[in-house]
Amino acid sequence: MINEKKANLRNQIIGEISALPDEYTAISDRGLFLWVTTLVEFITSRNIMIYYSVKREPATQEIAEFALSMGKTVAFPYCYRGGIMQARVVNNLNELRPAMLGIPAPPDTSPVISREELDLIIVPALTYDKKGYRLGYGGGYYDRYLCDIPALTVGLARARLIKDELPKEPHDIAVKCVITEDGVSFFAL
Repeated sequence: MINEKKANLRNQIIGEISALPDEYTAISDRGLFLWVTTLVEFITSRNIMIYYSVKREPATQEIAEFALSMGKTVAFPYCYRGGIMQARVVNNLNELRPAMLGIPAPPDTSPVISREELDLIIVPALTYDKKGYRLGYGGGYYDRYLCDIPALTVGLARARLIKDELPKEPHDIAVKCVITEDGVSFFAL
């Protein structure tokens, strides 16, 4: 029942994302960049994991480039079938190549950084709710990866897509912080 509810909500959110005006997404991306890069936890972090945004997801490439320019270790997810994910380090975004589902990822020869070494993880989602729960794409990769992780987990979202509450299951993991173009919300988890 809850899987069906999530599937229907995914379709609804995908429709909402498609309907967002380009001008709004550009303004949202700029605000997200400014909020993330001025966040104390971002500035002081040494090791960051970030996803490579595709389609109309909140833009992450400029954030990753900025982190690299600050001398931070930047990792991207490397996914294996069966829901297994690793953080693999890159020195330049040009190292990324289309991988699973066509999403750019580091080569399988890139160094792995352990979950425990990460200070901050920027987590993808279709949307978040006001408690930090996410509606992802349904693969479960991040829920497995984020379980009991010490790093600050950050969700990027467009303010117009935030929901009051999303359906959740026992294995769903909330992020510790959600950032929209309007500001930052931390959650006591």
